[in-house]
Amino acid sequence: MFSRIARLYRAQWQALGNLAPSWRGLLWRIVLSALASAIAFGLATWLTPGITPVNQPSVVTAVILLGVFDVIVRPLLLAVALPIGLIAVALVGLLLRIIAFALILPAAGYEADSFVTILIASLIYGAVQTALSGIIGMSDEDSFSARTVAQVMRDDTDRIESDVPGVLVIQIDGLAAPLLRAQVRAGNLPTLSTWIRGGSHRMTEWTALLPSQTSASQAGLLLGSNDGIPAFRWYEKENRRLLVSNHPEDAREIEKRLSSGDGLLAGGGASIDNLFSGDATISRLTMSKVGVNEDQAGATRSLYYFVLNPYSLSRALVRTLGEAVKEVYQARQQQQRGIVPRMHRGGTYPFLRAATNVVMRDLNLALVSEQMLRGTPAIYVDFLDYDEIAHHSGPERSEALHSLEGIDRALGRLEKLIETCPRPYRIVIVSDHGQSQGATFRQRYGQTIEEWLRERMAAPVTTGATEANTEQLGQLSAVLTEVSAADGAVPRMARRVMADQTRNGVVEVGKMGEERQAATDELPDLVVCASGNLAQVYFGLGDERLTREQIEAAYPGLIDDLVAHDGVGLVLVKTGTDGSVVLGANGTHRIADGHVTGEDPLARYGPLGIVHFRRLDEIAHVGDLALISRMDEGTDEVAAFEELIGSHGGLGGWQTRATLVYPSDWPDPDGPLLGAPAVHRQLKAWMAGTGAPAQNR
Repeated sequence: MFSRIARLYRAQWQALGNLAPSWRGLLWRIVLSALASAIAFGLATWLTPGITPVNQPSVVTAVILLGVFDVIVRPLLLAVALPIGLIAVALVGLLLRIIAFALILPAAGYEADSFVTILIASLIYGAVQTALSGIIGMSDEDSFSARTVAQVMRDDTDRIESDVPGVLVIQIDGLAAPLLRAQVRAGNLPTLSTWIRGGSHRMTEWTALLPSQTSASQAGLLLGSNDGIPAFRWYEKENRRLLVSNHPEDAREIEKRLSSGDGLLAGGGASIDNLFSGDATISRLTMSKVGVNEDQAGATRSLYYFVLNPYSLSRALVRTLGEAVKEVYQARQQQQRGIVPRMHRGGTYPFLRAATNVVMRDLNLALVSEQMLRGTPAIYVDFLDYDEIAHHSGPERSEALHSLEGIDRALGRLEKLIETCPRPYRIVIVSDHGQSQGATFRQRYGQTIEEWLRERMAAPVTTGATEANTEQLGQLSAVLTEVSAADGAVPRMARRVMADQTRNGVVEVGKMGEERQAATDELPDLVVCASGNLAQVYFGLGDERLTREQIEAAYPGLIDDLVAHDGVGLVLVKTGTDGSVVLGANGTHRIADGHVTGEDPLARYGPLGIVHFRRLDEIAHVGDLALISRMDEGTDEVAAFEELIGSHGGLGGWQTRATLVYPSDWPDPDGPLLGAPAVHRQLKAWMAGTGAPAQNR
C-alpha cells in the first residue's frame, strides 16, 4: 500500500513538471485553473437550491481547499480503496467529492440543507469546471488530473520496451468508405484528414461479402475465417439452436469453431470491446471471453485510474445526461421537420445512446491507453458509437456524423499518447461494413416479413421474434459482467442485485434473455432471422436445407408470391434440378454457372452480386430461403427487415463498402480485397513486415 501511495504522489509531481514548457507557463495554467475552479464553485453554490451564504462567504478559500483536497487527500484515500475493487473505487471517488464539498462549504462560509443538495452542487461544479477548461483551451487530456492518471498508469504497468513498432487497429463500426471519403474531403474529421492529406496514411475500401454484418466481418478480420456465419443470428435445425453472435455462449462457440490459434492478435495481443478475441492473450470486454476470462476489465488498473481523476465521474454523468437530452431533442427535431425515413427513438434508447457515445468511448480509450503504455504488440478495439447512432437516426444524418467527429478526437488523443509509449505504434483504421438507409419493410407495408409469411402459411406464432437489435445491449452486458466479476465486497453485492438477469455468470440485459429463451427443443414451423435487409427463413419441415420443390409441396405458391412482393428484391433458394438459384420478379440467376433466365435479378445490385450470393450459398446453416429486400431506384435505399433506419447485413447501397486506412509506407494491397478473410491476410502480412499481398477470393 505504501509503495502505491508513493507512486501516486510521485506521479503528481512528474505531471506537474510536464504540464507546461516553462515555469511561467505553469504559473499561467495554475492561475487559469484556479479561475475556472472559482467560477465553477460560484455557479454551483448559486444554482443549487438549498445552499445559502453565511459568515462572509469566500470563494478563494473554497478553491484553495478543493485544490489541497484533490492533490493531497484524495490520492491517499483512493490508494487505500484500490484493493477493494473497481466499483468500490468509483463509489469512493464520488463519495470523496461529496465529502469535500460537505467540509469545504462551511469553511468557505456556506450552508447546505441536505446530502442531496451537496451531491447536486458537486456535480454542477464538475460539469462547469470541465466546460470552462475546454473554453480556455485546456483540454481534458492536458489537465493536471489527466496527466497524473497517465503517469500513474505508466509507472504501474509492466512495460514491454521495444523498438519494433506495435500495431493499433481501430475498428469504426459501420463506417462506409464513401462516407469517410466525403467527411475527410469536407475536413470534418481533422485527425484523419491530416493523416490522409499529409501523406502518412492511405485510404481505400474493401468489400464485405454477404452477410455484411459485424460477426461475419469481425470473425474474418480477427480469426481469418467467417465460415458458418450466415447472419448476425441464425437457426441450426439439427441442434434446435438459435445462435446470436453477441451472446457470450454463442460467441465462444463461434470462435471455437473458427479459431486456428493463429489469429490476428496471437502472440501477446489485446482484444478490446470485440465479439471475438482473435486469439489474443489479453481480452477486455470481448464477448467470446466474457464470464470465462480471469483477467477481466473489472480488475484492470486503467479503470481504477480513470476514477482517480476527480472530475471523471461527474464529467461522465453530466455528459451522459447531456447526450440523452440531446438525443430526445434531435429525435423531436426530426419529427417536427418531417424528415423521412425516421423511426421511434424513445424508451431506453436515449440512455443507451449516451452510454455508447460517452461512457463506452471513454472506457475504451482507457483500456487501449493501458495496453499502449504497456507496450502490447498488437491491439484491436471496436468503437460502436457511430454504428449504433446511425441505426436509429440514419448513417448520413448529423447525429451520426457528430459521433464520427468524437471518434476522430479520440484518434487524436491516441496518436498523442504514442509519444510516451515504450514502443512506437502504427495505427490502422478499419470498418467491418458500411450502412444503407431506408424506411423499414414494416413501415412500408404495415407488417414484418415474418408476419407476412405466417399470414401466407396460415401458421400460428410458435417461436419468439428474432429480429430484435441487441448489439448495444450486448456491449452493456459485457461491461456489467466483467466489472461485477471483480473481487471485493461491492462487486459481490452487484452480483446479488443482478442475479435474476445472470445466467452462467453472464449478465443478460433486456431482450438478450428473450432471444435465448426463443430457442426450443421442438423444431418450430418457422424461424425468421433478420440482419438488416437480409432475412434467413427456416421452415420446420426437416433438419436439412429444404429445396424449392419441398417448400412448394408444403406451401403452394408461397415462393412465387414472395418473389412478386414489392418489398422483396431477391430470393436465394436451393432447387432439386438446377442447384441454388437467385429469384427476382422477372428472372432467375443460376448460382453454379451464372445462367440467366429472363431479366437478371442481380443486375441492379452491382457487378459483385453473384460473388456475394455464391459466398452466401456455400455457408452452412443458410436459410431455406435467404431474402434481400428491394432497393429503391435513384436513392439506393433499402427496406430493412429489422426496425432500423440505417441497416447492414444484406446487399444494396453502401452497406458492403467497408473502410481501410493504413500507413502509406506499407505496400498497397495487390488487387481488390474481397471479404474480411482477405483483409485479415493483408493485415497479417503488414504486421509481419513482409508486405506480402493478400490472396483474395
